[in-house]
Amino acid sequence: MQFHTELTPNPFPSRISLNSQIVTLGSCFADVMGQRLADAKLTVLTNPFGTIFNPVSISKLVTMALSGTAPADTGYLERDGIWFHYDFHSSLWANSREALQTLLTQTLQQTGDALRGASYLLLTLGSAVVYRRKETGEVVANCHKMPGQLFEKYLYQIDHLRDELTALIRLVHRINPTLRLVMTVSPVRHTRDTLPLNQVSKSMLRVLAHELTLWRDTIHYFPAYELMMDDLRDYRFYDADLIHPNVQAHDYIFGKFAESAFDPELRAFVAEWHRIRQSLTHRPLHGGTTPADQQFLNQLIAKLEKLADRVDVSAELCEVRSRLLRMQAGCQNELNTLTTY
Repeated sequence: MQFHTELTPNPFPSRISLNSQIVTLGSCFADVMGQRLADAKLTVLTNPFGTIFNPVSISKLVTMALSGTAPADTGYLERDGIWFHYDFHSSLWANSREALQTLLTQTLQQTGDALRGASYLLLTLGSAVVYRRKETGEVVANCHKMPGQLFEKYLYQIDHLRDELTALIRLVHRINPTLRLVMTVSPVRHTRDTLPLNQVSKSMLRVLAHELTLWRDTIHYFPAYELMMDDLRDYRFYDADLIHPNVQAHDYIFGKFAESAFDPELRAFVAEWHRIRQSLTHRPLHGGTTPADQQFLNQLIAKLEKLADRVDVSAELCEVRSRLLRMQAGCQNELNTLTTY
């Protein structure tokens, strides 16, 4: 007997390999997926502009990154001694305008370089609801807790969204013709927009994602939204706010992503790496003084060294070797103490 409707995503036409280079952009779900990919030892640039919900701002930032355009001077603002920019998330800030300008310029350059060399762009669309700054008429990526009367909030017209996304895709494919685009609609509901408006917003984004996959064979849709709404149709898969998916939901969705997106070699590596990560978190029960404890760490070092020619495990090797040295030093001190008696 089945108690839920299981969704099995379609396999990617071109599978992600261990050597693939990935960029994630968009809503907070792009952060989640980027971190999971990084944890699997893939080369990934995770949401460099911070959380960006609407396609208009995403398109604007990517265009700036690939064209070498500097952030608009009119976008800088200061609040409580901290500087922000309306085109970027509040996670990008500085104590002076000059420092922020340097940070944003570096971020744009880093993102442009990453997109030029990327194998995949994972683009997560969060909302079709935008905030327009009344002073300039520009759509902002973040209001940075400025007074609400400075902005106009509205649902962006679907034809204009289509134009923005089409222009974005043409640009990235002109710069990087081999780039594969993976589109998702964020499963996080924007309840502040009201549930009816959120549903309209998500529906618009889903329609556009569907259209774009029909137009280009280099674009693939991954049903993260459907997995959360239909497959995991239960509030036990949500955080306490009943809006954001919890760790269990992220595990499930990423597992589905790996099944459909990863090639066989990468799936085998991820399974092996998962076992090694579990070993890395292991701590001995008896203070690490037994020969078995030292043998465990030596075996773990051997496993990491075996992977060193495929992925960067230098940090893990350094940590385990340090633990082994401390363990050996502790054993020697204990032996010296016994010898004294």
